[in-house]
Amino acid sequence: MADTHRINFEPVDIEMEVSEDETILDAAFRQGIHLMHGCREGRCSACKSYMLDGDVQMDDYSTFACNDSEEAEGYVLLCRTYAYSDCEIELLNFDEDELLGGAPIQDVRTKVAGIEPLTRDIVSLKLDVVEPEALEFKAGQYVDLFIPGTDEKRSFSLATTPSTPDRLEFVIKKYPNGLFAGMLEDGLSVGDEIMINGPYGSCCLRNGHVLPIVCIGGGAGMAPLLSLLRHISETGLNRTVHFYYGARTAADLFYLDEIAALGEKLDNFEFIACLSESADQAPGGVTVAEGNVTDIVDAGESDLARTEVYFCGPPPMVDAALALAEQHSVPRDQIFYDKFTSPAFD
Repeated sequence: MADTHRINFEPVDIEMEVSEDETILDAAFRQGIHLMHGCREGRCSACKSYMLDGDVQMDDYSTFACNDSEEAEGYVLLCRTYAYSDCEIELLNFDEDELLGGAPIQDVRTKVAGIEPLTRDIVSLKLDVVEPEALEFKAGQYVDLFIPGTDEKRSFSLATTPSTPDRLEFVIKKYPNGLFAGMLEDGLSVGDEIMINGPYGSCCLRNGHVLPIVCIGGGAGMAPLLSLLRHISETGLNRTVHFYYGARTAADLFYLDEIAALGEKLDNFEFIACLSESADQAPGGVTVAEGNVTDIVDAGESDLARTEVYFCGPPPMVDAALALAEQHSVPRDQIFYDKFTSPAFD
């Protein structure tokens, strides 16, 4: 049996135990402590922290998330870090309300309720929760989905809200030769069981915040932003929302009618379809701009630093959105995102 050690987090004065065979982040989840995180694969830097004392080792990680000089100074990525002594760690990025107040990590058995193509390469997957009877989560979070018949899992954001905890929807992009994409095409049927684990992610609304919201999405990154928009509409939150969604052509847009209907319930809402290849044949009633989504946000949001920015999409889009936020000096605690890897960007 692996040895266990004590971890003390500063400046929040929270202690927990960790086994040598689990990462510090996983140990925190196990004990109901919701540290800031993103990809959970050592690629996004959301869980970057500073070692004050202790003996740790990091598993493979991206130098984009933690470069060599940072690692030498004592910075670590908690999702890739194993402790081999008692440790004291300074959290660089944390939300006090979330630390001990997030939804618990759950193993949930579901059944496929529907598979519906939305575009040529985007699919809506709907799951009915079987056991337990509901998944507790916050709008904008994601789960791990275990691919039937394999040891593989993939992370997907929920497009639904906590108002339907027994019926979940995921917006999934089909990548060529993708393992799960192939099952969506042929192999997965209504009634098939799928195990999920979660929720994870920090791309969710904070209670009491009042700043205008800017959403930046692309591809399957529609899912958490649609979840946020659905939640805002359901709960009657009085906040300005500008939603920029990047696609190649008008044929790659979807859920436009629902987005428009949700927006009508808000006092100040705008949806901008950002088409990188062609704005021809744009659907009526939709504001369309031609170009890359982050360039269009840059031109349209002169006061971005006085907003909360939520974004999700392909890794290059997320990187561009992070650079844009830095360019506009958006405070770190006003930036919320999840960054997933995929077969196309491994």
